[in-house]
Amino acid sequence: MRKSYYAAHVYMIVGVVSGLFYREFTKANDFTGDTQLAVVHTHLLALGMLGFLIILALDKQFQLSGTRMFNAFFWFYNVGIAITTIMMTVHGCLTVLGDHVPEAVPLIAGLGHILLTVGLILLFVLLGKRVNEAVAKPPSEESEPAKTPV
Repeated sequence: MRKSYYAAHVYMIVGVVSGLFYREFTKANDFTGDTQLAVVHTHLLALGMLGFLIILALDKQFQLSGTRMFNAFFWFYNVGIAITTIMMTVHGCLTVLGDHVPEAVPLIAGLGHILLTVGLILLFVLLGKRVNEAVAKPPSEESEPAKTPV
């Protein structure tokens, strides 16, 4: 569970800093057009911080962490976010500077999206297993309502 908390915290910090970078970088270069820098911070805050806060709550309920599948999800998902947002930042900076964006940039960003998808598939497979286990488990005697004499 700590990994999810720390990941959410790091994404919050990086997301806020990337928003500041976008504002200051475009202002310093007198840029007023559209750029992918405008949405890097929202990707980091939504996919990173909010995503891991939700995963933290799911982990508390379904004991997801500590399994090989959770570790695989964690790394695929984080690497996917990193590649995607780094390529968005590169693309956005090149746009602001008026430079040509190489064709490799969106291709690499696509790889990041693929890794994100693999991570999400792993998460849903693991979550599905845990939900099925919870449904199949017979209720414990402690959770049964008290029987009253008739």
